[in-house]
Amino acid sequence: RWIKFEEKVEDGGERWSVPHVPALTLHSLFQLRTCLQKGTMLLDLDAATFKEIIDKALSGHPEEEELQPALREHLAALLLLQPRHQPTKSLLQLLTELCLFPCRGRSCGCPTGNPSLATGPGQSEPRDQLSKTLLKEQMRNRFRKKVPPGAEAAHVAVGEVEFLEKPFTAFIRLRHGVSLGSLAEVALPSRFLFILLGPPKVKAYHEVGRAMAVLLTDELFQRVARQADHREDLITGMEMFLDELIVIPPGKWDPSARIPPPDSLPPSRKRTPVDSSDQQSHDNGDMAAAGDRARPGHSHSGEELERTGRLFGGLLRDIRRKAPWYGSDFSDGLHPQCLSAVLYIYLATVTNAITFGGMLGDATANMQGVLESFLGTAFAGFIFCLFAGQPLTILSSTGPVLVFERLLFSFSQDHSLDYLEFRLWIGLWVAFFGVVLVATEASHLVRYFTRFTEEGFCALISLIFIYDSLKKMLSLADAFPINWQYRLDNVTSYSCTCNLWWRRLFNPILTCLTALHLPPLLSMQSVHLYRPCSQAVGLSRTQCLDRGGHLLGTSCQYVPDVTLISFLLFGGTFLSCTALKHFRSSRYFPAGVRNLVSDFAVILAILASCTIDAVLGLETPKLLVPSELKPTNPARGWIIFPFGANPWWVCLVSAVPAVLVTILIFMDQQITAVILNRREYKLRKGAGFHLDLLCVSLLMVVTSITGLPWYVSATVISLAHMESLRKESETSAPGEHPEFLGIREQRLTGLVIFVLMGVSVFMAPVLKHIPMPVLYGVFLHMGVAALNSIQLLDRARLLLIPAKHQPDLAYLRHVPLRRVHLFTATQLLCLALLWVLKSTTAAIIFPVMV
Repeated sequence: RWIKFEEKVEDGGERWSVPHVPALTLHSLFQLRTCLQKGTMLLDLDAATFKEIIDKALSGHPEEEELQPALREHLAALLLLQPRHQPTKSLLQLLTELCLFPCRGRSCGCPTGNPSLATGPGQSEPRDQLSKTLLKEQMRNRFRKKVPPGAEAAHVAVGEVEFLEKPFTAFIRLRHGVSLGSLAEVALPSRFLFILLGPPKVKAYHEVGRAMAVLLTDELFQRVARQADHREDLITGMEMFLDELIVIPPGKWDPSARIPPPDSLPPSRKRTPVDSSDQQSHDNGDMAAAGDRARPGHSHSGEELERTGRLFGGLLRDIRRKAPWYGSDFSDGLHPQCLSAVLYIYLATVTNAITFGGMLGDATANMQGVLESFLGTAFAGFIFCLFAGQPLTILSSTGPVLVFERLLFSFSQDHSLDYLEFRLWIGLWVAFFGVVLVATEASHLVRYFTRFTEEGFCALISLIFIYDSLKKMLSLADAFPINWQYRLDNVTSYSCTCNLWWRRLFNPILTCLTALHLPPLLSMQSVHLYRPCSQAVGLSRTQCLDRGGHLLGTSCQYVPDVTLISFLLFGGTFLSCTALKHFRSSRYFPAGVRNLVSDFAVILAILASCTIDAVLGLETPKLLVPSELKPTNPARGWIIFPFGANPWWVCLVSAVPAVLVTILIFMDQQITAVILNRREYKLRKGAGFHLDLLCVSLLMVVTSITGLPWYVSATVISLAHMESLRKESETSAPGEHPEFLGIREQRLTGLVIFVLMGVSVFMAPVLKHIPMPVLYGVFLHMGVAALNSIQLLDRARLLLIPAKHQPDLAYLRHVPLRRVHLFTATQLLCLALLWVLKSTTAAIIFPVMV
């Protein structure tokens, strides 16, 4: 059987082989051409049953005078026998049959037949005895899931018979697809039939039948066969097939070897034959396309970035483009895959908010902290997903914004300025500049962002994620120190006791008596004589410290090796996420199970790691979520007033740093938008560069007035969001990889994620059971996944691979290797420069350097 690749029934007769590329003998193709030239050919035959088809095929034989009525009846009876198909069974069915019918196969005398056609007179039932049970079996056949929608069946019947002296050949094309009962393994309409019967001839007919089947699975020959009006048209189609044939010399290849299907097949349009005039125009079109590809930013030069020449023209066009899709943006999110994306990105966003909130608190004396980060992320993200042009984008605080906040707070402290008021005016100016950029269609400059810039920026953000996750894990050694001095042989000398020093117990009494100018009842010396035992037994560490005592002993600083188990949870989560994500392409379990596991890979990894942590019961650092809705710093409120704390001229001077922040926001937002709207993601609802920038600019006003962090598109988390919403074809031919269909574009996942962020304050009792090392492992997974999605990493590997072992990449066929290495080295050098720059106080000019 064939869909795209050949499958054979193995010699044992119990199962189908793995799909493979069919290998034909050249002689079988020549014999097939002869059969088509001399045999019966019926084109656009009107018939409703298989019996009617056979009757017309036998009566239309060109040498019918040689076919005696007895031979014709014998051939008709033979062709109308009920075929026996090789069923496609699940593992459970095979185990059940093994238990109930252990005596199966040739050793027990069970007949085995060719799945294409059973030619033995005693091996089949008459076709008129077809029961409804067989049709039900066709509908229940698991192989049906592999057949693409709208497919038709073609039948090739070949065999050897003793009563024929010459071969009988017939090629039949029905005018309309007709269901031919049990002739097919699954219930499908049939259009083409090929019959070849003849006297015994070793393997000749079988190979000719395979050649015919391969022709019928070829897309170009199918087109010719459907449109052919005469026999010559069909022969011409076969000649075209032979022109593209590639012959492997004998002795250079094992004919019994099965060629595995390739990862991807060339599109059939590249094989379409054209005449000379068409070929010339086609060549000119290729040259024009090549010229277009050579222009900078060609992959983003769509209608979204064309200038209209009118104020807010690009914004209005974005709104008109996105408005028709607004309803489907909610209905398309009603899919189980979206649930896994929500849970995955929610946990990643929570971790990111806590991380950046803690760093903001350290940099701004808690003027902005974890709670402000949670509320700001929830509000800004929800509004953005509700109105933005690309709702798959996830907003978050970013490293460059954090650096600016730190510098701004230091400047305010040094010059006795109110930090939040100064920041409010900067935010208002940034919002104004952003609206000006939207009005003047400045986003059209995005078309000049090339792969060089995109990959450098994406690699930098991915490396920051990887670096921060590793840095956080290494910092655990400070909070939970590793006990390098512990020796098992000295365990008897390790102890820790609580010492309640008498002075700490009597100091309050002595202080009170001294304040009243009364002599103490006992002198210090006499108290020394009557001092009680200072060693308190049974007190915990916390109780001892609360009573004013202190810990004495060699094991007081000992903690279980939390750092080790934390690293095990960290590495286990990362490896589990990676392995389960790739489970989709594994060989284990049915496709539905593999897809489900892959969709929920991150959630399953987190649940497994949390379960291990709960079973062990060690005090690993847990996710701490604020439980009260009040500012982190009590000295500030929820509304920042623009006047009162700073001089009046601050509102004007704020425009200067606002220019730098505007550049930062524009570059960070638009580079991320360019990466998310690449053509390879096959987005069908279009982009909204101007609308996205307007939403971010207006959100700057609200977050500045409320003293919440500023937000912009988060590259790595947004890429992870899109990857978690990948759509692939549900039906694929055996041996064919599922086709990438695009991204599940909708607004629902983002809205639910940020609603959960808002209610996280009330979910603290549940979230506190999630270990932070597990979430850091998810961070590492996101960084590595984003890094693997860019070509830069593949080209960087080429620097270490000898030329003869390098993979067969398309650009290596057309670009000299030294030019590839020069391009890669320049990218890596710029990436290193950006990394050094962001690590210094000059990080404020990071967007300009990009």
